[in-house]
Amino acid sequence: MNIRNAVPADIPEIMRICNSARDYMRANGNHAQWINGYPSEKLWRDDIAKKQCFVCEEKNHLCAVFAFILGEDPTYLYIENGQWKNDLPYGTIHRLGSDGTCSGIMEKCKAFALSHVSELRADTHEDNKIMQAVLERNGFEKCGIIYIEDGSPRIAYQFSR
Repeated sequence: MNIRNAVPADIPEIMRICNSARDYMRANGNHAQWINGYPSEKLWRDDIAKKQCFVCEEKNHLCAVFAFILGEDPTYLYIENGQWKNDLPYGTIHRLGSDGTCSGIMEKCKAFALSHVSELRADTHEDNKIMQAVLERNGFEKCGIIYIEDGSPRIAYQFSR
């Protein structure tokens, strides 16, 4: 599997992947995450412009998309019911979505991200049991609760080498 920077021409496939991931969430009991058009095409275009949107492709087929952001995430400054493992520089994996045609996406995204930084963070909705299991299976540890921009809570995770 190849992971590369997304380009504007990838937008239709990125949106297809997001719709597939959203449908999968709904089918598995997660009706609260990725609502009201989130993640939007505009958000992905902004990520592409900032060179922080990545796609996973296998045999010329895009099967997953994610944002990988280096540096401090403002929503991670406050954490409750726990604490971050350390204050070292980190990268954050956000908005990971797959169309279900490739396996081991998080493992590959994690390896990609760790080639840039040694500390990783991520968060997910309490209803996203599948992502919680995927994060934990890949060595991420629950650290507490953070609040995203709209004020809703998310379970915060960190992977530390």
